[in-house]
Amino acid sequence: MSRLETRFAQLKQEGRAALVTYTTGGDPDYATSLAILKGLPKAGADVIELGMPFTDPMADGPAIQAAALRALKSGQTLAKTLNMVREFRQEESETPLVLMGYYNPIHRYGVERFLAEAKDAGVDGLIVVDLPPEHDAELCDPAQAVGIDFIRLTTPTTDNNRLPRVLNSSSGFVYYVSVAGVTGAGSATTEHIEHAVTRLRQFTQLPLCVGFGIRTPEQARVVAQLADGVVVGSALVDQIAKANSSAEAVEGVLSLCNSLAEAVRSARR
Repeated sequence: MSRLETRFAQLKQEGRAALVTYTTGGDPDYATSLAILKGLPKAGADVIELGMPFTDPMADGPAIQAAALRALKSGQTLAKTLNMVREFRQEESETPLVLMGYYNPIHRYGVERFLAEAKDAGVDGLIVVDLPPEHDAELCDPAQAVGIDFIRLTTPTTDNNRLPRVLNSSSGFVYYVSVAGVTGAGSATTEHIEHAVTRLRQFTQLPLCVGFGIRTPEQARVVAQLADGVVVGSALVDQIAKANSSAEAVEGVLSLCNSLAEAVRSARR
């Protein structure tokens, strides 16, 4: 079993949802970002998404756009992001780690080279926002062939005719974007999420994780009652943006992660 399969199977046995956290690799700088990354499992993150910074992050709102720009300004590259994963894996062998981003940097790096290095570094999955199923041969198929899961996004506008095409090649988990628009946008209602999860379960047996617009422990608790995972990104990235020092950034992210984890773990009690 992959790390993702193992983690979600464990959480199903425990009767709780996963906390899935997102931060951008290299934000605000390599050392601070690595310290945050290494601290997330102990702070309660069950699955980690690490962003690959890109100059044109079309699906991201202002918070994550700014994070990508901070990272790129500090010299972050795709090679450095992969090296962060290697350093993370020196201490942490169980927590699944997924790289999230856009196809352009991977294409420029070279797909074969990228996948070989990602697998060697300890990457478990990929979320590539701008590669639809029609382009599976570009990255999805090669990634799964080397044992890296390819995680699909579904949205409120992905209708029942489209869902099978989107989900048939998915692996790892399904990421449900709960609001139309960019990251950090307004949050969906409980009724909307409940309906969406029920609908998606008709099409896939994969774990369903819900993200976009979840910022507080209370919001995370509500979603954790309905879905298999709760994804939080912009709220964590905001802790970095408002910090006055590296230490303050690390403390802010890990403290919020702790609070979110407590809420997720208590949601079904």
